[in-house]
Amino acid sequence: MTKNEPDAEQLSAAGIAANVPVGIAPQSDLDATLRDAVGGAVDAGAEPTQPMSKGYIFWLMLASFGASMAMMVPLSYGLAVRITELAPGHEEVLGYITGVAQVAYLVISPLVGIWSDRTRSRFGRRAPFLFLGTAVGLVGLVIIGLAPNLLIVGAGWVFGMVGWSIAGAALQTLQADKLPEQQRGRVSALTGLMTQIAPVLGIGVAYAVSSSTFLVFLVPGLIGAVLIVLFPLVKPEGSSKGLAPAAQVTPMSVFKSYGFSVRKYPDFAWNWLGRFIFFIGLYFNTTFGTFFYAQRLDMPVREVAGVVATVGLVGVLAATIGALVGGFLSDRLQRRRLFVMIAAVLFVAGAILEATAWSLPQIIAGAVTMQLSIAVFATVDQAIVFAIIPERNEAGRYMAVIQFAQKIPSAIAPMLAGLVITIGAIGGEKNYTLLYLAGGVFALVGGLIILLKVKSIR
Repeated sequence: MTKNEPDAEQLSAAGIAANVPVGIAPQSDLDATLRDAVGGAVDAGAEPTQPMSKGYIFWLMLASFGASMAMMVPLSYGLAVRITELAPGHEEVLGYITGVAQVAYLVISPLVGIWSDRTRSRFGRRAPFLFLGTAVGLVGLVIIGLAPNLLIVGAGWVFGMVGWSIAGAALQTLQADKLPEQQRGRVSALTGLMTQIAPVLGIGVAYAVSSSTFLVFLVPGLIGAVLIVLFPLVKPEGSSKGLAPAAQVTPMSVFKSYGFSVRKYPDFAWNWLGRFIFFIGLYFNTTFGTFFYAQRLDMPVREVAGVVATVGLVGVLAATIGALVGGFLSDRLQRRRLFVMIAAVLFVAGAILEATAWSLPQIIAGAVTMQLSIAVFATVDQAIVFAIIPERNEAGRYMAVIQFAQKIPSAIAPMLAGLVITIGAIGGEKNYTLLYLAGGVFALVGGLIILLKVKSIR
């Protein structure tokens, strides 16, 4: 128990049962009573110990599903369709648009993290950013759907990427705030599973309304928005007014928030680097998926949605197995790094299958193997991140920093990939073989770094 946590005697004096989950942000109706009882502020930096309820996990899963659908349907299908409509034959523009949007979010994400950590409101620290991110994300999708040219499409995706990323970051930070060690693997597995399933079902929804490009963006976005917003309404975070006053924000503190002490937190640093390199490989092998399928199966881009949905649906089983086995077994065995390495090896196998595929069965085999890999990695490495956050009272900032390891690759990898596919290209046939093999190498190196260098986690 930290010095700021009330003990059982103080809680009894306040008329509150001693088993109230004080390790987690208290509900709003308890905050004032707690503060009056203990005569001080609640500590935001304590290690969480109270397990999340099944109901809370259920709504968290739905919100994660919604955030993934709203973000990934445009990335994996909608933007490719829009580019084909406005500038056919210029598929490399997809990399530039997604890269610029990622850079924009990278610049503001630590500021959002600082703002989130310091928010003191009756709705909590993270919930206001779920609402904010959802609103901004929806505006971006509307702009893209109505855009008359690629410049406006790019501007719209900046709004879309920033908005949905803010909402997704708030969901992850809530998990960092509330998840005790014994639940980190399994809850990461369940929320990670939702992020795997959502794009598949979302693309199915988009394909059903593909006669209207505007609806391709709007319908999945609205579904995602509803699920995100319902989460804090049904399961309130609780007031953050009782937390210790936040430190003053200065230009220097903002500048420092973009980094951390590598020497002081070596495990956090090595995990950041391994994650960074792994995600370069991932984005090499996922950004151009729609165009890759169109080339290898000799199909028009607009008709690829059915193939993407079919491949994704088959891959859902693999993602389910990967997330659940990786999360639950890593909790039970208390071994995280081994599963990260297994994920990297599986990614290489999937990349080789994809690189050499010219038929639908082999494409499906490669995609399923890669989905299995991504599910294991995302689940287990997220559990590692929750365990090694350096300062829990600044979880929002550190979650933004760890997101750099994913967001920087998502900004630079598509741009680099746009160049890689032109190396050795013959006529209109882009070199996807080289792209997928290079992605496999990056993923393997990332897994090795985490396996060999992160020491405080087994």
